[in-house]
Amino acid sequence: MEILNGKKTAEIITKELAELVKERKATGKKIPHLAAILVGNDGGSVTYVNSKLKTCEEIGFESTLIRYDDSVSEEVLLNKVKAFNEDKSIDGFIVQLPLPAHIDEMKVTLAIDPKKDVDGFHPVNIGNMMLNIPGFVPATPAGIVELLRRYNIETSGKNCVVVGRSNIVGTPLSLLLGRNANPGNCTVTLVHSRSENVAEICRNADIIVAAVGSPGFITADMVKEGAVVVDVGTTRVDDSTRERGWRLVGDVKFDEVAPKCSYITPVPGGVGPMTIASLMINTLKAMELKGK
Repeated sequence: MEILNGKKTAEIITKELAELVKERKATGKKIPHLAAILVGNDGGSVTYVNSKLKTCEEIGFESTLIRYDDSVSEEVLLNKVKAFNEDKSIDGFIVQLPLPAHIDEMKVTLAIDPKKDVDGFHPVNIGNMMLNIPGFVPATPAGIVELLRRYNIETSGKNCVVVGRSNIVGTPLSLLLGRNANPGNCTVTLVHSRSENVAEICRNADIIVAAVGSPGFITADMVKEGAVVVDVGTTRVDDSTRERGWRLVGDVKFDEVAPKCSYITPVPGGVGPMTIASLMINTLKAMELKGK
């Protein structure tokens, strides 16, 4: 069993991007600029946004953070999105999800200029991904594919089960792994809350990607010997033994599943850092696509 170390891989990508930024600075070229809008004080969202801004600093990207209380109106938020769309100094930006219930997330997503949508959630970018047209792939699926690529995981012809059909992870990842590319060319099965015989389907998988947000959903009896398991889950559970009072757990029962795997991602330190690295790659791409 070998760990798919997303933290280490993301650090390598960060250093690669930092070198590119150094070269751009040396020749007087524009430095990528990522902006983020954070609404409210959700612990997970605050942690992720802070990690993104910290990574920008490590790479040498410019960054901007706009924070609002969770009582902010939809109109104010949409006006800020419009301002970011029109700000030529900003190459890409994100609106951190989830948003408060009184704000229509789809309306906000549709308001973002697809050319600055480095989260890759806009329908234009989803369509570009399906047609293999240059654009922005959602950061978490892109990060998973990059992790598989850098570890030389064979995917061609393999049976892959993606557990979870969200628009952010499961559905786009199923498309990426099924397309004619490397990594890719998998025979993909997408299972979800209405699927029957999920355990049996998973037992036939060479690659399992768990993205349901249900701690410990994937158990040892669902995994065949030698499978590759990618755990996307990051759920906070109370833990009085930790100073912060909680710990992160994944969708996979790591201790019992890991001995059966050829490769497995940990939580934390697996997919999460790769998501941030992919966002940085998308930000650089956003600037390059504008010819800067």
